[in-house]
Amino acid sequence: MRVVMVSKAVIVGAYQRKLEELARLPGVELTALAPPVWRDSRGETHLERTFVEGYQLIETPIALNGHFHAHFYPELSRELNQLQPDLVHIDEEPYNLAAWQAMRWAVRHDRPALFFSWQNLNRRYPPPFNWMERYNYRHAAYAIAGNREATDVLRAKGYRGSVTVIPQFGIDPGLFSPSSTPDGFARPPGARLVVGYAGGLLPEKGVDLLLQAVATCNQVVGGSKGEAVALALVGAGQERASLETQARRLGIEPQVRFLGRIPSTDMPAFYRSIDVLAVPSRTMPNWKEQFGRVLIEAMACGVPVVGSDSGEIPNVLGDAGLIFPEGDAAALADCLEFLAQDPDLQSALGYRGRQRVLAQFTHQCVAQATYEIYRSIMG
Repeated sequence: MRVVMVSKAVIVGAYQRKLEELARLPGVELTALAPPVWRDSRGETHLERTFVEGYQLIETPIALNGHFHAHFYPELSRELNQLQPDLVHIDEEPYNLAAWQAMRWAVRHDRPALFFSWQNLNRRYPPPFNWMERYNYRHAAYAIAGNREATDVLRAKGYRGSVTVIPQFGIDPGLFSPSSTPDGFARPPGARLVVGYAGGLLPEKGVDLLLQAVATCNQVVGGSKGEAVALALVGAGQERASLETQARRLGIEPQVRFLGRIPSTDMPAFYRSIDVLAVPSRTMPNWKEQFGRVLIEAMACGVPVVGSDSGEIPNVLGDAGLIFPEGDAAALADCLEFLAQDPDLQSALGYRGRQRVLAQFTHQCVAQATYEIYRSIMG
């Protein structure tokens, strides 16, 4: 079967491993259409060509870049007319213009199409987006939901077709793996616990809570340099300046490193340089954590994770991490202290996390589950 996937997400090199795994499965001839760059609140992400064996990765222009609901692909019809897919995999939310654009082509050419949704809040959209959403619900052959609550939202909004919960992407357990060999990120000398964070420096990500928690931990031990809890932050966003100011005000500036954005393929080295990953996401009126890819990346590297109870985080972690109530900096500090004082707990959580990822969250697992949907659609 000839499958065309329309996806701005596959510009990230590490995510392309799922496409290689899909292309290896029997009877799949896969082409991915992706823009040259995508802009969002964290900055620009340019198309990487990291894992491109066995399938075509075609760069196609994008219009209204950065407008999540309104972006579209001016050359999409021409590309699809040339490729003539048997199945269109629309890796977009059903309420945006790009999804409607691809679904319209599929309907006109009598080809089945499926869409993907992370949306775990029952948000109502004005015209024309609600019109496009209803059109996509009526005509989709299948839906993939990235988390459990997204399925509930689809049903509440009127989608009556088949739906399966599958993460958008897994991880490569060979690339994301434990290692005792330093490979790029220096560990702060003498730190009793190195806490890592990876993601946007945005209000909903709760990084301010993490700074408070680290400050609390360091007050407990008197803040001496050799005993301090250190914090390494990977990512960019509008909160960086205020977070730097907060670190100075809390007196932990020497223990906090802002590393900025790093390439996706350098993330394993980052995880191996930390003792624990913290994901302190907080639910907002228009957002709650939809999955938290960094969770499974760190778990695959054998790194224990402390996460809030926002959205899908508890379902991803299972028994392989520590959960604290979102917004509670004191509870987060307690979790970090537990880990700092109990190396055996760190090891146990790291082992459980790795095993959980191998069982559920590899690219191979995600590709196989997606392939079964393709087979179901094609009959």
